[in-house]
Amino acid sequence: MPTPTRYPHLFSPLDLGFTRLKNRVLMGSMHTGLEEAEDGFPRMAAYYAERVRGGVGMIITGGIPPNEEGGFGAKLSTPEVADQHRLITGAVHAADADVKICMQILHMGALAPNPACVAPSAVKSRIAPFTPQALDEAGIEKQLADFARCAALARQAGYDGVEIIGSAGYLLSTFLVEKTNLRTDAWGGSFGHRMRFPVEVVRRVRAVVGPDFILIFRISAMDMLEGGLAWDEIVTLARAVEAAGANILSTHFCWHEAPVPTIATMVPRAAFASVTGRLRRAVTVPLITSNRINMPEVAESVLARGDADLVSMARPMLADPEWVNKAREGREDEINTCIGCNQACLDHTFGGYKQVSCLVNPRACNETLLNYGPTPARKRLAVVGAGPAGLAYATVAAQRGHAVTLFDSAAEIGGQFNLAKRIPGKEEFFETLRYYRRMIDVHGIDLRLGTRVDAAALQAGGFDEVIVATGITPRRPEIEGIQHAKVVSYIDVILGRKPVGQRVAIMGAGGIGFDVAELITHAGPSGATDIDVFAREWGIDFANHPRGGVTGVLPQVASNGRSVMLLQRKTDPVGKTLGRTTGWTHRMTLARRGVRLVNGVEYLKVDDAGLHVRVFGEPQLLEVDTLIVCAGQLPLRTLYDDLVAAGVKATLVGGAFEASELDAKRAIDQASRLAAVV
Repeated sequence: MPTPTRYPHLFSPLDLGFTRLKNRVLMGSMHTGLEEAEDGFPRMAAYYAERVRGGVGMIITGGIPPNEEGGFGAKLSTPEVADQHRLITGAVHAADADVKICMQILHMGALAPNPACVAPSAVKSRIAPFTPQALDEAGIEKQLADFARCAALARQAGYDGVEIIGSAGYLLSTFLVEKTNLRTDAWGGSFGHRMRFPVEVVRRVRAVVGPDFILIFRISAMDMLEGGLAWDEIVTLARAVEAAGANILSTHFCWHEAPVPTIATMVPRAAFASVTGRLRRAVTVPLITSNRINMPEVAESVLARGDADLVSMARPMLADPEWVNKAREGREDEINTCIGCNQACLDHTFGGYKQVSCLVNPRACNETLLNYGPTPARKRLAVVGAGPAGLAYATVAAQRGHAVTLFDSAAEIGGQFNLAKRIPGKEEFFETLRYYRRMIDVHGIDLRLGTRVDAAALQAGGFDEVIVATGITPRRPEIEGIQHAKVVSYIDVILGRKPVGQRVAIMGAGGIGFDVAELITHAGPSGATDIDVFAREWGIDFANHPRGGVTGVLPQVASNGRSVMLLQRKTDPVGKTLGRTTGWTHRMTLARRGVRLVNGVEYLKVDDAGLHVRVFGEPQLLEVDTLIVCAGQLPLRTLYDDLVAAGVKATLVGGAFEASELDAKRAIDQASRLAAVV
C-alpha cells in the first residue's frame, strides 16, 4: 500500500536492522487489570488482537513483574507461565505477522503494594503503602538475574521484544536519584555508580535474548520532581543504556508522586515531545515520545518536527482500536478520541487495581464480553435525549442495524457534555461531540433537534421501543431565601446566562462544583491549549531543563480576582470524591487561586446580607454577591412515567435512570450495554 500523503511520517516504516516496524504508531504500555484476572490471558489476547487489526505497528503490554517482590499478581518467572503468554503473542501475530509485540518488564520497587518490596535504600514513597527493604549485594544480584530470566522467558513466550521501565519512581529510577539512593557503595554515590544498576539490567537482558530481539528502555526524560535527574545525567544514562544494548529509548515524564500533571486532559497535546526531541539529538537509537498525543495530525507533526521516531499512544487505543486504520483511510472525523479524563482507565488502575476500560468506549478490555453484532431482528427505536447516554445508545443500536430516531429539544447534541466543554481544561470534550455527530451520519440515524416529544407523539410514531435519555434537572435545596436574586444555577453560570459577582459561594463541591469554581476564577488562555501557560502554571522549565525539569519556585495560576468559597455539607476533605489521578490537580489549581474549600457546612438561609450557614456548628454569615447552586441533580422521568402509563415499552438510561453524582462513564457504559442486546 502506498504511503498516504496526509501523514507520510506516521505511515513510514522504521528499520531496526534485524527487523522492521510497519509504521510509527506504537500502542504504549497500560496496565489493564486483566493481568491478574482468572480469565485474563484470553481476554488480553482479544484486546491486543483487536488493536492489531486496527493498524498499530507495535504493542507494548502492561507491566509484568519479574519476581514476587517486584509487584503484584501476574509474573513471568517460569516456563509454565510463558506458555500462557503464548495466547497473547499467538493472537497478535495471527492477526498480522508484521506487527511486533513487546512485553514490559515492570519492577515497581518501593511502589509495589507488597510488604516484601525492595529498593536501593529504605526510603518510603509518600504514595506507597510500605517502606522498602534496602537491597544488599546478594539482593541486587538476585534482581539482575530475575530481570534476565524474565526477558529470556518473554522471548520463549513469542514476544518480539521487551521494554524495561526505568522511570516513574519504580525500582530502576530509584537507583538513579540521590533522594531515594542513599548508598555509599558501588551502587550509589556518584551518578556513575547510581546508574550502574539500570545499565547492568540492560546488559544482562541483552546477553540472554541475543542481538535480534527488540530491547526498549523507558527513560525518565524529565522527572517533574525537585531533586530529580539533571539533563547531563539523562544524556549520560541514555548513552550508557544504548551502549549496553538498548535499541530503542522510550521517554517518560514524571514520577508518580510528582506534583505536576502529565496525562490529564488539562495537559496540552504533545506537551512533552520537545524534550524527547532534545534527547533524540544526543543518541543514535530511535526514540519514542508519548503523553497527550491523541489525533493523527498531532502525531504527524511530532514526527515531522523530528521530536521522535515513534509515537506512543496507550489511552487513545483504548478509546478507538481502529485509530490507525481511520487515520490511514482519511477518516479522522470518525476517530473516537481519548479525552484524557482517566475516569475508567488510570483512576481504576490507581484506585485499587480494578479492571481498566474507557469512558468513551466501554468495550475496551471487554472485547470477549461486550460486542455490537448485527441484530437478528431490526426494530424501530426512538431515543429521547441526545446527551452522552442517548448518543451512546443511538449509535450502538444503529450500528447493529436498528432504525433509530434521536430526539432532543435543544439545538445541538451533547447534553451535559455541552457544559463540560466550556470549562477551561476540558476542551477535549469537543472531540467526543464531533465523533458522535459523525456517527449519526455514518449510521443513518434520524436526528431531530429542537423537537420536544411527548408520550402521545411517540405512541403515534409506531416505535417498537422508546429509550428515555432525558437526563437530569439540577436539585434546588429547600432553604429559606433560595429564590433570592443572588441565587443562580450552575447551568446558567456555565452557559453565561446569569452574571456572577465578585464575592461568590458555590453550594456543592462535587465535580460540577469544582468545574464552576475553575470557570469563574479562570483568567487568560487555557493551559490545556497553550504549552507556555501550562508550564508556568506547574513550574516546568522546558527551555533550560533544570534538575528534575522544575523551577523549584511555587507556580502561580492566573486568577480574575474573584473571592470564591467552595462549600460542602460532608465533613470529609473537600474534593475527596474526585478522580484519583486528576482530583489533586483541581484542588491544587483552586488553592493557588485563593479559592477557600470549606467542609462541614449547614445551609440556613439566603438574604440581602448573604448566605447564612453553620460551619461545624458555628454560625457564620458569608457576605456574597452570588450563590451558585451545585447541589446535585434529580432524574427527569416525566416522559418515562407517561410512556409506561400509556403502555409503551420504554427503557431508562443515563441521568434519567440514575442522577446522583452525574457520571458520563456510567451513563455511556449502561447505554452501550443495553443497546448491545436490544
